[in-house]
Amino acid sequence: MTSKQSVPFLYLIPGLFLFLSPGGLPGAPDSLKDLSQQIFEIMSHAPGAQPSQRAVHAKGLVCQGTFEPTNGALLSRAAHFRGGPVPVTVRFSDGAADPSIPDTSPDADPRGMAIRFMIGRGTDIVANSHNGFVVGTGEDFLALLQAKAATDRSKPHPWPIEQFLATHPRAMKFVTDPKPVPASYATESFFGNNAFLFVNGGGNKQAGRYQIVPVAGPQYLDPAEIAAKSKSGDFLAEELKGRLAKGPVKFRLLLQLAEPGDNTADSSVVWPDSRRKVELGTITLTSLATDNASAEKALAFDPARLTDGIELSDDPLPALRSRVYAIGAAQRMAH
Repeated sequence: MTSKQSVPFLYLIPGLFLFLSPGGLPGAPDSLKDLSQQIFEIMSHAPGAQPSQRAVHAKGLVCQGTFEPTNGALLSRAAHFRGGPVPVTVRFSDGAADPSIPDTSPDADPRGMAIRFMIGRGTDIVANSHNGFVVGTGEDFLALLQAKAATDRSKPHPWPIEQFLATHPRAMKFVTDPKPVPASYATESFFGNNAFLFVNGGGNKQAGRYQIVPVAGPQYLDPAEIAAKSKSGDFLAEELKGRLAKGPVKFRLLLQLAEPGDNTADSSVVWPDSRRKVELGTITLTSLATDNASAEKALAFDPARLTDGIELSDDPLPALRSRVYAIGAAQRMAH
């Protein structure tokens, strides 16, 4: 096993989220659609996308377990930080629109971890394996999708996607950062790139971002191990099933605290690693969902699904993602 490895820049561009190939979209003119509809429509026409599956992160695995809070009550009066243990449902996923994507493909990155705390109406965390989102606004995200859709690799450079990345340095960093293959979902770190406000019993508010760290430690495959694992397109699910059969899988749930002047509105801006982190508690996974296919279809995680003690910040993406996810869930349940 090895640390994170780089992947050639031009190899990543064709698979950047596996978005739409060149060509037009059916339906009403874009001027009659809101931003969330335009984003979902492009994503839902990505290669391999299926109406009965999620538009991104289509391939996944649902687990059950508990959350044991530690220091969360110092920052938030949210119910899942004040008692314990709290049941949780967790979904791991590959990032692509194609549910048959091999786990070793660069297009499977970034991987996802979504958590629902099963107390009250429930509270969700939606995180992925890259620290920092590709862009900071919904308008830039739509422009990224449109640039990818307009790119024809048979035509001369610069392609539209190259022009977009050249003028958006954090998106370029997202593309060119290492894209490692984890040895297990249980050895991958995940980042909640959106900032939220955490409100304690006294009404004091603190901005923070989630980080989810494997207790087993981060572990990634080297090229020889990747080649061996490529024989099974679903090795991450198979590995996790075997691991859970031997014992629980644990993650530390951390909150990285913003300091004055830190940008809370732009999820593509990564805060310095020196920022204080508070351990909110431990997530312990003990089993797979009884009927994974049914759980996969029924679960609709929502980054704006919050409880008293946690509020939206000035980051615009959770509310937008919530609307996009709602459109996707409605389509998925209709098929």
